[in-house]
Amino acid sequence: MPATFPWRLVTFDVDGTLTRGHGWRPIAAAFGRLPEYDASNRRFLARASGEDEHLADLLNIATGHTTSEVGAIVDATPTLAGIAEGVRTLHALGARVALLTHNPRYVTDRYLARFGFDDCEGVDAQDIVAGRIGPAEGVRADKRLGLGRLLDRAATDARHAVHVGDGWADIPVFRTVGGAVALNSALPEVNAAADLRLTADDLREVVGAIERLGPRS
Repeated sequence: MPATFPWRLVTFDVDGTLTRGHGWRPIAAAFGRLPEYDASNRRFLARASGEDEHLADLLNIATGHTTSEVGAIVDATPTLAGIAEGVRTLHALGARVALLTHNPRYVTDRYLARFGFDDCEGVDAQDIVAGRIGPAEGVRADKRLGLGRLLDRAATDARHAVHVGDGWADIPVFRTVGGAVALNSALPEVNAAADLRLTADDLREVVGAIERLGPRS
């Protein structure tokens, strides 16, 4: 373990990283939209569509529903064990802990309230009127921009940040921060871009690995 914990900011992706499977699949199932979800996922994994198009497809699954309806599904979605405990351990080590995701606030707010994350950066592409979710418009998926905002609010720089993720969109972040952890990723490119590759069902195991991870030179 490094003599001094080097990480001032630890960021986590949500879908497939904190969740067991993709978090939008249960939302699609609850709203009878699994065929659209599966079709969009196939196109994306085949590189027949881009990140923005795929994200718009997912967000539009929630269009017309209320934030409370979606929130109840998010709360019931299976996640890794030990998330709140892992966040508390990182706090005790002196780190700020944030979500860096493509999810909207009606999803990320549930994670902040439930697990104690300090901050989040996601997407803002849907109007909410009287609690009801509007269509996705102008979707732009750029985690590096989100990372920059998190770093500013944490008053630190990328050398003192570590990111945990599992998808293609995490690779640019991996290349920017001082430490990168691929967690439960089935994508070879993601694993190759990370400093550390883990398979774990409990976030406390991940936090233990982060404690032993030093910044890359």
